[in-house]
Amino acid sequence: MFIRNYEVVDRHKVRVAAPAAVALSAAAEMDLESCAIIRGIFKGRELILRSKPDNTIRPRGLVAEMRSLGWDVLAEIPGCEIVMGGVTKPWEANPVFRALPPDQFAAFQEPGYVKIAWTLRADSIGNSESVFRTETRAAATDSAARKKFRRYWSFLSPGIILIRSVMLPAVKAEAERRWVDIAA
Repeated sequence: MFIRNYEVVDRHKVRVAAPAAVALSAAAEMDLESCAIIRGIFKGRELILRSKPDNTIRPRGLVAEMRSLGWDVLAEIPGCEIVMGGVTKPWEANPVFRALPPDQFAAFQEPGYVKIAWTLRADSIGNSESVFRTETRAAATDSAARKKFRRYWSFLSPGIILIRSVMLPAVKAEAERRWVDIAA
């Protein structure tokens, strides 16, 4: 919807023994910094790209934290889906994420950038089951940015994909824990 032609797409899903709204809430409120593997991936990127540490105190919860970094909500279906987006130069040591309104995001073509949109989605498959999904799409705005992004992605994508792979079991466990508490 927001990025029809993309250089990269990354999709993951997991079945959850909890309703879609509970799974989506667990994902949106996930604390990435609580996972040692994810913290290690962020630290590894910092070392590889010689980034300056970000010592900013950020809100907890995936969506709140990402908003504080410069991402914004492009679309939302309450209890079902959240689409976040931003434009950036991810190959920079300390990339800056810039949010744009949905209509401007879709049309954005300023040279030298990558548009990134990612989705958290939960679909019901019964009264107390759902499938939670993530999807990330990225598209460069010109050939120079595409070349830089491909180099960046070829080197750092394993860590980025590992974050999603670690995130899904954590979302599943938290959603199922919440559902047990609610149903009790």
